[in-house]
Formats: sequence, structure tokens, C-alpha cells
Amino acid sequence: MKLFMKQKVFSWSDKFNIKDEHGNDRYYVEGEIFSWGHKLHLYNMANQEIAFIKQELFTWLPKFEVYMGDTLVVEVRKEFSFFTQKYTLAGTDWIVDGNFWEHTYEITNPAGSIAHITKAIFSWGDSYEIDIADGAAEILVLATILAIDCVLASDDGAR
Repeated sequence: MKLFMKQKVFSWSDKFNIKDEHGNDRYYVEGEIFSWGHKLHLYNMANQEIAFIKQELFTWLPKFEVYMGDTLVVEVRKEFSFFTQKYTLAGTDWIVDGNFWEHTYEITNPAGSIAHITKAIFSWGDSYEIDIADGAAEILVLATILAIDCVLASDDGAR
């Protein structure tokens, strides 16, 4: 299944829709304006929160937690490395690999590919194409990608 995520450029908070390959809205994301740390809410089209991403503050390297309901399901941690971007997805057996500078990466597990993510280079706002493998946990994949995007954005803000 392919999903497309395009962030709005002129917004006081993170706010954008996630569409399917036919252009239909599937989910929407809304950030909190006045909060300590970055916080995002992932909603379905029935306005039900299906995932919550929050930044852990006071850590040496960026760390984001992904919740579904009240349950912490994955913790996205940036790892220290000199020339590449490395992430740990604690709580899953997933591995993130790819070229984050070119905004192309893949999430895999021992059974194979879970999702392939490509960021459009020449677009107004951040635009991603997400190709999710059949049978993969779609909402968890999306929430994890949102957390990785938050880490990348926090890196950009630190420079």
C-alpha cells in the first residue's frame, strides 16, 4: 500500500494530511503549538486519535516515544555516529537503514521489508511517499516515520 504525506508549509503547528494512492485522505496529523518538546497526534478520519508521538527532553541525542492509547509501543532514538544517521527502534525488531541525507530509507525486520520511504527533494513543504508492505502494522509504521521525521527536523533546527 502506498501512502503520501505532505506537510503544510505555512502553519503555526505541524498539520497535514496523509493520503492513499488514489488521493483520498486516510489520516491527519496535528502538532501541539505550546508544549515542552515536539508532540504530534495521529488521527483517523473519524477524528479518533490512533497514535501520539512525544519528544523526550533532556537527552543527549534526540529521542521520541510513540504511544497507541496509553501504551508505549516504540521508542525512536538517534544513535551517535560520525558519517551516517543511525536509529534504534526500541520495542520492535525493526531496523532502519538508508540514506537520510538523500531522504530515502527502509524499515525492515528479520522477515523482510516493512516500509520504504522516499522524500521528494523538490517540493513545497516536506513530502513523503511511503510504500508499506502487505500485512505490516500501518499505523505503527506511520507513527514511527513521523517520529524519525521529528528527529530529522530537530537536527535541522540544531544547525
